[in-house]
Parts: sequence; C-alpha cells; structure tokens
Amino acid sequence: MKISVGETLSLAVQSLRRNAFRTFLTLLGIIIAVSTIISIIGTIEGLNDYVKEKIIPYGATDFTVARRPEIVTSWKEFLKLRRRKRFPLSYYQKIKELCYSCEKVGAEDSGTAKVFYRGKYLEDVSVKGETSLAREIGGVRDLADGRPFTEEEALSGAKVCTIGWDIRENLFPLQDPIGKRIRIRGVSFRIVGVEAKRGKVMGISADNFVAIPIKAFYTVFPWRQDITIKVHTSSPEKMQEAMDEVRAILRSLRHLPPSAEDDFSFSTSQSMLKIYKNLTSTLFLAMIIISSISLLVGGIVVMNIMLVSVSERVPEIGIRRAVGARRADIMRQFLMESVFLTSLGGIIGILLGGFLVYLINRFSPLPAHMKLWFVLLGLGIAGAAGIIFGIYPASRAASLHPVEALRSEM
Repeated sequence: MKISVGETLSLAVQSLRRNAFRTFLTLLGIIIAVSTIISIIGTIEGLNDYVKEKIIPYGATDFTVARRPEIVTSWKEFLKLRRRKRFPLSYYQKIKELCYSCEKVGAEDSGTAKVFYRGKYLEDVSVKGETSLAREIGGVRDLADGRPFTEEEALSGAKVCTIGWDIRENLFPLQDPIGKRIRIRGVSFRIVGVEAKRGKVMGISADNFVAIPIKAFYTVFPWRQDITIKVHTSSPEKMQEAMDEVRAILRSLRHLPPSAEDDFSFSTSQSMLKIYKNLTSTLFLAMIIISSISLLVGGIVVMNIMLVSVSERVPEIGIRRAVGARRADIMRQFLMESVFLTSLGGIIGILLGGFLVYLINRFSPLPAHMKLWFVLLGLGIAGAAGIIFGIYPASRAASLHPVEALRSEM
C-alpha cells in the first residue's frame, strides 16, 4: 500500500511531538549554526552596503591621487610608502592646468586641532583644508546655511570657513554662527557657511569638522604640505584617460625614469571596495568555518537521535511493513522527519539570527541588516543538513525485515 506525502509528514510530526524535549535538544546545534551564519552575513552585507554608500566617497567617474593610498594593509607596506616624497600644492595647479581629460580638479589636506569661540572650545576637531571644487567631487556636501568659500578665497588664503553641525550645536547653540569668528591654533576664521547634518559613520560623528581654504590651512599647519588631489571626469572612459594623463604629469614632476615604478597611488571606488572586501573576506571565511563546525555537530546529533528513534520504533516499522508499507515509504517517513526537524531548527535559527542582526544594528556602530536571500539560505542549509544526516538512519529503518521487526515486539 502506498502512503501519501501528507500522511508521511503527519506521522513524522507526531513522532517528534511525542519526544518534544529530545527534539528541542536535537535542534540546538542547527539553531546555533543557522543563527550564527545569518548574523554574520547580515553584518558583513550591511557593512558592504554602508561602505558603498557612506564611506567610499568616489563616484564611478571620480578618482584621487596622493603620496600614499587611503588604505594600507600591512606594516611593511606602510614603511615603504612613508619614504615617498610629499605632494605639494603646486601639483594640484599643474594637473589643473595640464590634464585635458579632467573635468574638475580639487585638492585637500587635513589635520586635527582645538577650535575656540570666546570662552568655549572643542577638542580633536577635524580641520579640512580644501579648494572650492574639492567639496563637489565624490559627493557634494550640502550647506544648511550660508555659502561655501570660493576658489579665489581658497588659493589666496582667505581666513573664512564652513563648520560642521557639531561645531554649530556645541559652540553656537542659541545663535546664528554666520559672520562669527572662531580660532584654530591661534588663527581667526570668519564663518561663512554651516554644513548640513550628516550623522555618524561607524559610530563616529561626520559633523565634527571645520573646512578652511587650502592656502589658509598651511598657515595653521605649515609642516604638512601633503595634498590629496581629487578628479572628476565626464565618463568612465574619460576617467581612464585622465588617470593616464595625471600619471604622466606626476612622473614628470617627480622626475621618475621610465624604468621606475610610480611613487604615488590612485584610488577609485572599485579599488577601495576591492581592498575592503579582501580585508573582510578572511573574517567572513573564519566565521563560516566556525558556523560549519556547529552545523556539523548539530547534524551528527540529528543523525544519532534519528538512529535512536529507529531503534525505539522497530515494532512500529514492522507493523507498517506488514500492512503493506514499502521500503520507500519507511525511508521517506524517516527522511522527512529529519528534514522537518532540521528545517524547524533552521526557522528558529533564522528568527534568532534576525533578532541578533537587529540588536547589532540597534546597539552597535555596525550597520547590519536582513535580506530575503538570508532566509532562503538559512532554510536551504537546514534542509540540506536534514537530508545529508538523515539518509543513514532512514536507510537503516527501511532495511529492517518486517518479520524480524515484528519479532522484536514479542
């Protein structure tokens, strides 16, 4: 007699309900493995999206060039890069003049300092020295009030500035800051604009800064003189042409012979993403290995529990075979029990993993989030574990001889 899938599933559920506590203990390994995988992938995917949107500022047609890359991945590389010659402001002017494929060219440098307003001050404020076009490349910074400083002010060293929202809230809580003067390392700057609020990046405020003209920056930080050049082009094809032109200009300015390698570094959105993914892939692999071990342990527990279940239900198997159940029916029943068991663990693991992702996103600086494919992945892993670790117990049950099975009941 052929038994339907629905009846087989009903028998599997009844069997698991009869041993609810044992079923729960069996689920623990699968729950831990799936929830760990979901929370890890949710965190890494959230970081990937966040890096693309917030941290990497370059568009598809923007790039920067500087003495050193923005991300250095080893101490040995850092020691090598620090021997490179600095980038003076004259490089910006030469590239602006000679790069015909460059649509917009900007320059910037940065440092940290105390910012004073009358009797109040803020420590560790980021001070950005920049040209007027630098703020438009890699995502325009909006102003909440006032105006940006001009290119003439940037290159003449005018003592004007725009301030981030943190400076506005902490030093000017009850007054309009436009026209007021702040002091940075003893130099007075007149506020001409207030930058729009940007929020936090990885838990760190992106509004704790003052932007000043690049020439004025070097009166405050005269020892630096090491700019980053920002370039915007009209298309990805033009970007490659512009990078080639900038490379030729810089090699000439730095007197590099044809056989020498570049002693400067380009950065694009794709190169930054590649470095970032290389850094996170090792962590991702390590976490997946740990989760796989948990899944393997959970699967072995499932297999052992299913083998115990087979030994306890030998008489039941004998009776079912005697009334016409086929070997395929017995095997399907136990395999469905195994898949149902691990899938239930997978569902609980997905819910727990989703809750962990919520907690990470809510109470840590990491921008974790859930996606639909995480759910499908969790169910797929759990279901596959049920099949893999359920085949042996199911085949053991199906291979029992009906006469021997019935005899064991006597």
